[in-house]
Amino acid sequence: MERLWSPWRLAYVTGTAKSTGCVFCDALDPAPGEASLVVHRGRCCFVILNLFPYNNGHLMVVPNRHFATLASAMPDELNELMRLAQLAERALTEAYEPHGLNVGINLGRAAGAGIVDHLHVHLVPRWNGDTNFMTVAGETRVLPEAIERTAERLRPVFERLAAESG
Repeated sequence: MERLWSPWRLAYVTGTAKSTGCVFCDALDPAPGEASLVVHRGRCCFVILNLFPYNNGHLMVVPNRHFATLASAMPDELNELMRLAQLAERALTEAYEPHGLNVGINLGRAAGAGIVDHLHVHLVPRWNGDTNFMTVAGETRVLPEAIERTAERLRPVFERLAAESG
C-alpha cells in the first residue's frame, strides 16, 4: 500500500491554522524565527506564496493596505497589483514552465474568498493532466515540492525580473 504524507495540511484541514489577525498583514512583519512566504515586495503590494496551495508555485499578489474590494483600491495600488501580477506570471513561467495559469480575484465568501477582508490576486500554475483522481475523488492535492523550496526557486527569479523591468 502506498501512502501520501502531507502533514503540513493538518492545520488547514482541522481549522487550527487560523490567524488571530489578518494573515496578509501578519506576513508583512513575520514573528521572529518564522519563515517568510513573501517572495517579492513592491512599494504598495507584495507577492506571497499560498501556504495551502492548489499547485506548486501558487502565488498571491496582495496590497500592503488592508481593504476588501477593488472599489476601495487607490489608483497606485491597482496599478502595482496588476504590474506585480504580470511579474508573477513571468516568474512562474520561467521557473515552472506551466502549460497555463489560473489568475483570479474572489470578492466575498460566496465567491470563494478564504480571506474576505484583504483583497488579493491568485496566480496558480497549471499543467495538462494536473487534475487527477486524488483531487477529484480523494479531496486531496499531491504537491511534489516543499513550499520552502518553491520560495528558494522563485525569489531570485523575481529579483532578476524586477531589476530588468526597472
